[in-house]
Amino acid sequence: MKPYSKYFEKIKVRPDAKAEAKASTPACQWDGCTEPGTHRAPVGRMREGEYFKFCFDHVREYNKGFNYFSGVPDSDIARFQKEALTGHRPTWKMGANAQATSSPDFAQKRSGNAGYHNRMRDQYGIFGDQAPPRARERKLKSLEAKAMETLGLDAKATGEDIKARYKELVKRHHPDANGGDRGSEDRLRDVLQAYRVLKQAGLC
Repeated sequence: MKPYSKYFEKIKVRPDAKAEAKASTPACQWDGCTEPGTHRAPVGRMREGEYFKFCFDHVREYNKGFNYFSGVPDSDIARFQKEALTGHRPTWKMGANAQATSSPDFAQKRSGNAGYHNRMRDQYGIFGDQAPPRARERKLKSLEAKAMETLGLDAKATGEDIKARYKELVKRHHPDANGGDRGSEDRLRDVLQAYRVLKQAGLC
């Protein structure tokens, strides 16, 4: 092999990447340090967006002693932490700002469309501009309506009303309670059947 072979001429030597980075990067801003400042560190409060340039060792040392609230009173720090919970946006307790919710343009501010708010059902009266919802009347099926009629009740009767009426009619028409009169057995049978229908329907 020749000392000056043509193959040696084709070999490309890669430049030292570290030396190249050192030449193109500004020096570390730590006093007395000549290493490249490859890492950023925040300058401090009220100077957001500004950074020091430090080398790796010095940026670690700087970050250990960095305090964003340096020189700020404890009361201001506590207030900042409390406001940070809501993203520094104003808030108020439920019902404390009722004047704002009753203003005419509240619906438009809230939904962006007052027409939509007017069409929207406020079932529980949250917006305060509608009367509280009235209890919806119960609609009975034909068998349930007939059972209510047998007991002498209407659709507005509650479960307690049905039970009380049932006990009253059973006592009145039961042979043991009316001196053995068997003439009202059919009526008792109808009462028992009616109560069974209402109980299966969950009305009592």
